[in-house]
Amino acid sequence: MRVSEDVTFGTSGLDRAAALRADPERLRATLKAGAPVLPVWRGKIMVEGTPEAGDMALAFRTMADPVLSKADEMPVLLGLHEDGETPVFALDISAWTPKTVDQAAVNAFLDPSVQVHPAERLSSAGFRELRATMTHLTRREAEISATARAILTWHSTHQFCAKCGAKSAMAQAGWQRDCAACHGKHFPRTDPVVIMLITHGDSVLVGRSPGWPEGMYSLLAGFVEPGESIEAAVRREVFEESGIRVGRVDYLASQPWPFPASLMFGCSGEALSTEIEIDPDEIEDAKWVTRSQMLEVFAGNDPAMLPARKGAIAHFLLQHWLADTLD
Repeated sequence: MRVSEDVTFGTSGLDRAAALRADPERLRATLKAGAPVLPVWRGKIMVEGTPEAGDMALAFRTMADPVLSKADEMPVLLGLHEDGETPVFALDISAWTPKTVDQAAVNAFLDPSVQVHPAERLSSAGFRELRATMTHLTRREAEISATARAILTWHSTHQFCAKCGAKSAMAQAGWQRDCAACHGKHFPRTDPVVIMLITHGDSVLVGRSPGWPEGMYSLLAGFVEPGESIEAAVRREVFEESGIRVGRVDYLASQPWPFPASLMFGCSGEALSTEIEIDPDEIEDAKWVTRSQMLEVFAGNDPAMLPARKGAIAHFLLQHWLADTLD
């Protein structure tokens, strides 16, 4: 697919500066000199501006800034800034607790709440859900954000050695955790997921999961199992969820999806059958939608159906299917 890297969170050419990870003295010096650090709170990225105003940007700070005063571990090196020289970091400040948190909003499908650190009261910066901001960021900012959210989430959920259970410690500028007790070394986890544009003639197969916004439909998706190829996973997941048999499978594009740590493999597949029989434990509904119907959905003219959210690879693939630009 010629435009595969145009997907949200697709590569922006970020230099991840792997050689710097083993140079802690240089990293400490750059942090002391005021290298940019992206604050992250419970997976939410600190940004300036608002989606409504269309002026959003990542809110980098330095280690001397009071917003970064509460952190359990050291910053993680994300890579080099666009100048190719300045290291960029991210720091988890989830140890900070706001005075009030709207739990209903935080636990919603798309968290609309904004948390403002006391040190940022006079600025426009706040912690926002990345799903709501991802399409308002530049390509470089989106890649930095996805990397920051994914790696810091991994650290928050992998504090202990999987071999012996002892507390592990961050190493290699955040790209490794080491266990002092058994000398085990642990590396960030990424979960492979297939997401499928399954077609039959001029129709595409879509489904919805419980808890999604009313009327929202997307492409079917599922995790790749151990020992399974991408093609086999596409066929298995589609059959398990909808009862549809799939023949030929082709790879289209990939997308890092840091919610919490997936790599989405976008594929196309040719349906060998059309009769749907959903597994209610997997999805709430599935149906075939014609190209003309999907055009109306994307145009906002279908009151009963909403498209996949903008920024998701499902929206990206459907958009190119509608435009006949998948090749």
